[in-house]
Amino acid sequence: SNNFSYLVPIILNYVKLLLPMSSIFPAPPLTRLVTIIAQVDHGKTTLADSLIASNGIISERLAGTLRYLDSLAEEQRRGITMRTSAIALQHMYAMPQKKKVKDAAEKMVIHLLDSPGHMDFSLEVSSALQISDGALLVVDAVEGLCARTHQVLREAFLHEMVPILIINKVDRLCTEL
Repeated sequence: SNNFSYLVPIILNYVKLLLPMSSIFPAPPLTRLVTIIAQVDHGKTTLADSLIASNGIISERLAGTLRYLDSLAEEQRRGITMRTSAIALQHMYAMPQKKKVKDAAEKMVIHLLDSPGHMDFSLEVSSALQISDGALLVVDAVEGLCARTHQVLREAFLHEMVPILIINKVDRLCTEL
């Protein structure tokens, strides 16, 4: 039989190194997993870039053009999200039960999932919604609800979610209509 007792001190030292990292993430009640869903080209990745910029990870100037979560070369080349990507973002949240206490805010971590909008990658969206606590539904103000929007909305309802509606590209109402 193999005796791995020599590994025990090494593993324990490694775990001690990791313990301070546990303070980076708050307790599970203060952690949420949120998926961005929408029709292709309605602005999911731009919204993700803007939220990432609000955490200071990228500059606000690059938000919307960098496509930070599109890490595959093919995604960058084609300009579409093909794989669901995730990032952890910090958010200070004032808990409703502590309204009477001044400046009572707790740090939350939002694990943001940027899902594909193209029909060919619908399994990615289904998988992301299955593990999510909530969803952000992005709708282009001019194009409105498209067939794919209805599909991802139904998928969210199947997982007992009521997505938060985000109307994007409102400026197009003035410039294109």
